[in-house]
Amino acid sequence: MSRLEQQQQFCIEQGWGMAEIFPLPSDASFRTYTRLIRGNKSVMLMDAPPEHENLGAYVHVGAHLKSLGIHTPDIYAHDLELGFALLEDFGDDTFTRLLENGRDEHTLYERAIEVLVHIQKSPKAMAIKAPLYDESLLLLEAERFIDWFVPAVRRRDVTPAERDIYLAGWADALTHVSGDRSMLVVRDFHVDNLMIVAGIEGIASCGLLDFQDALIGSPAYDLVSLVEDARRDVQDSTRALVFDRYFEAFPDIKRHEFERNMALLGAQRHVKVLGLFARLSMRDNKHIYLKHIPRVLRLLDNCLSIPELHAMRRIIDKMVPGWRTAEIDTQPSSLYAE
Repeated sequence: MSRLEQQQQFCIEQGWGMAEIFPLPSDASFRTYTRLIRGNKSVMLMDAPPEHENLGAYVHVGAHLKSLGIHTPDIYAHDLELGFALLEDFGDDTFTRLLENGRDEHTLYERAIEVLVHIQKSPKAMAIKAPLYDESLLLLEAERFIDWFVPAVRRRDVTPAERDIYLAGWADALTHVSGDRSMLVVRDFHVDNLMIVAGIEGIASCGLLDFQDALIGSPAYDLVSLVEDARRDVQDSTRALVFDRYFEAFPDIKRHEFERNMALLGAQRHVKVLGLFARLSMRDNKHIYLKHIPRVLRLLDNCLSIPELHAMRRIIDKMVPGWRTAEIDTQPSSLYAE
């Protein structure tokens, strides 16, 4: 049975076999979404291929966040073995779309920071079994940069010696954050994954879409994800507003150390994203993300300005001279990692 036939069978079993079907554009993951409309009701069909996606984690983390008072989609039915789920339809008002249509940036980011503060202040936020965002995982993610971005720019793979130096540099730099076990990290907390849900008031009016990769780690990570967005420029005044609201909510935080941790995790996130965007282009033929690379390079350059990352800057400068204005070679090559 084909994947499409499996989808159809699942929908029939759940009573949605006769629904009108409206596929949504795909994103950087292997998941796809289809809106099903039947009369005046609608649901979202999530297709999360089990060889690539963890639907069980989506169900588990979604239920936990909902128990904290966060509006995650209701799950009406799911098949973990096949990787299908019928979800609550939040509509079309992602923060990204609202911003593109002129909605006030300050207002939306203030709503976002309210949701993040609510999660991090919840006494039960850590009452979940989730992987640790430890050194091994941080380094694994940082490797995407040397597996994909570097070869795409200089057209040859890194050497084993370069790889060792690069990873040792990150291991040393991330010692301030790699042992942090203090917070549930949503991990993809940015405007593409936040929505205004019509007809609801208060914090529940903000729906959270993508959370299945949640981990236990540093509270600084989700703030970086929000204000150092790979896909859009965030106004300086918005960033200042977010910081003010966050540090008002957590007055005991040592701001200098927290902002240092944001820079460390921001740099790690940016090299990861650069590798991801290069991989999406070269391996998956998704070139649309290349337009964001100049922004991510600027964000990385800014993060590398803190003293704790000066050594990493020297390593990257030597490995990829001219990286600040680098362009991706979109042609696949046998040199590149699989």
